[in-house]
Amino acid sequence: MTWLVTGGAGYIGAHVVRAMRMAGEEVVVLDDLSTGDPGRIAGVPLVTANVSDADSVTRALHDHAVQGIVHLAAKKQVEESVRLPLYYYRENVEGLRVLLEAATQAGVESFVFSSSAAVYGAPDVDLVDEDAEPRPVNPYGTTKLVGEWMVADTARATGLRHANLRYFNVAGAAAPDLTDRGVSNLVPMVFQALDRRQPPRIFGDDYDTPDGTCIRDFVHVGDIASAHVAAARALGSDAVRALTANIGRGRGVSVREMVQTIRRVTGTAEEPWSAPIVEARRAGDPPRVVASTDRIREVLGWRAEHGVEEMVASSWEGWSRSAAGS
Repeated sequence: MTWLVTGGAGYIGAHVVRAMRMAGEEVVVLDDLSTGDPGRIAGVPLVTANVSDADSVTRALHDHAVQGIVHLAAKKQVEESVRLPLYYYRENVEGLRVLLEAATQAGVESFVFSSSAAVYGAPDVDLVDEDAEPRPVNPYGTTKLVGEWMVADTARATGLRHANLRYFNVAGAAAPDLTDRGVSNLVPMVFQALDRRQPPRIFGDDYDTPDGTCIRDFVHVGDIASAHVAAARALGSDAVRALTANIGRGRGVSVREMVQTIRRVTGTAEEPWSAPIVEARRAGDPPRVVASTDRIREVLGWRAEHGVEEMVASSWEGWSRSAAGS
C-alpha cells in the first residue's frame, strides 16, 4: 500500500515518513518546501507542490497509485494565526478541501489527519478527553477543528476510512538529522537563546497554574510518528474505520519546568545569563492542556515511550551538531 505524506519534509513529517518506511510502508511525499528540507527524506519520491495545487495533487495520487494519505501539511503558529487568520484558513482549510476532493476522485481509501490539541481551547479539566466539547481560542485551533469536520463529513459521504489525531506539544528528535531547526516551538526557541548567551523568554507567569506559567503535555516526536503509523496500519487493514484520538503522555509540565530542564540538559543551569525572563502573554495561549490517552491505548494499543529529559537531550544533540556544522 502506498501512502502520500503531505508536509513530509518537515520536522514532524520527516519523522512520520521514516517511521512508515521502517514499518515497511511505501511512501511518497508532497511538500511545498516552505519549511521542509528535502535532505530529511533522501531516497523518497518527492512532489514539490502545495496541497492547494489540485493538478499536482491529482497527478501525484495517480502516478504513485496512492491508496492512503497522511496529511500533515499546515501552518501551525498560534500567534501568527491570530495576526493572519485568513492566511490560516486558506492554507489549512482550503488546502485540505482540495486534497480531500482529489482523494475522493482518485479512490483513496484511508486518510490520517494530523489535528491538534488546539481544538480544545482552554479546557477546565486536569486531563482532556476526546469527548470534551471543542472550543478553540485561536484561529489555528479553529482551522484544525474545521479540518476534522471536513474529514468526517467526507467519510460519511464516501466511506473513507479516517483518523483524526490530536497531538499535543511536540519535542525531541528520533535522529540528529531530523532535529527541529525552527524556532517557533519552545525547545528550539530556548536553544537559540542559550546559544546566544541570552536569557530564554517565558510568555506570561500570571496564569492560574502552580507556578504561573502555562502547563503543556510534551510528547516526543518519535512517539507522534509511531502513533501515525499505528493509525495508518489500522485504517489500511480495515481494523478501524473512524477514530478521533489524542496523542500525548497524559502528564503536564509547566513552561518554567521545561525551561529549567533545558538549562540542566544543556549544562547552562548555573550560568546567570541563562535565567529566564518573563514577557507578556502571547495571544491565544490557554493556561493548561494535558491529554487523556485512554482511547488511543484502547483502540490502537499505543502509548508514549519517551520522557521529557529524553526529548530535550535528543533535540540538543541534533541542535549542537547543526550548530557545529557536522
